[in-house]
Amino acid sequence: MKYESLETKSYRLIEPEALLSGIVIASPHSGRNYLSSVKEQSILDPITLRSSEDAFVDELMDFAPALGIPLICSEIPRAFVDLNRARDELDPAIIEGIKPNRQNPRVVSGLGVIPRVVANGKEIYSGKLSKEAAIERLENFWDPYHSKLAELLDRARQQFGYSILIDTHSMPHEAILNASSSFRTSQIVLGDRYGATCAPEIINDLIKLISKNGLRASRNIPFSGAYIVQKYGSPGLNRHAIQLEIDRSIYMDERKIQKLEKFHKLKNKLQNIMRDFSQIHTCLTSIAAE
Repeated sequence: MKYESLETKSYRLIEPEALLSGIVIASPHSGRNYLSSVKEQSILDPITLRSSEDAFVDELMDFAPALGIPLICSEIPRAFVDLNRARDELDPAIIEGIKPNRQNPRVVSGLGVIPRVVANGKEIYSGKLSKEAAIERLENFWDPYHSKLAELLDRARQQFGYSILIDTHSMPHEAILNASSSFRTSQIVLGDRYGATCAPEIINDLIKLISKNGLRASRNIPFSGAYIVQKYGSPGLNRHAIQLEIDRSIYMDERKIQKLEKFHKLKNKLQNIMRDFSQIHTCLTSIAAE
């Protein structure tokens, strides 16, 4: 396997020996390189600072290259730069010199591209960041990640005629409990922004495989997909994107941010799911090429 990493440590990319399908797996929120500047500026204790991190998702999906699928993971934490937000979602409550934007509920709630809060609305900083410092974060971390992700998806489409982005995340168990009663047993939530980012037959294939492996899936509730799938999903152009959310309680202790013994059992199931999903689309590609 090939390994690529920028000097800025924006992302980690593990390439397969050979691409076998147009699938790309990404983990934009599992970064845990808490730079000394973040720790010094934050008023939170280390565990609370990590509460919005999609802990260990990169490890859950690190089988991808063995299946012929590239895996790109953020190296920097979501509390530093949120790669699943638009570059211009800047929060004037935390960044100096930014005009207020009351039209964006994510920014207003403190969850812009440079977050003001972590889980449960806990403030990260006691003061504001300079506009220059904020732009530097975007240039050093947001830009390289998205540039590489776009490159991977373009390559997939050129080689196979389509691309499928599986944008992997984890969700607090509380989010499931707060969903409507018919969705409270979901362990995995697939988001395609209600059909806007992925062809229905592709996401239906994934739902069937999840169920076949003994996991319960729902679609778009309580998470329908955010910036990344919206940006990279365009089914009419054979560019498909699915946000995959995993209930944290089925593989980790959320309070301590520690893996549970059943972590590896879940990982094996996810590997089976993605192996079969990849084979389906490898076969489709082969047929289309004949």
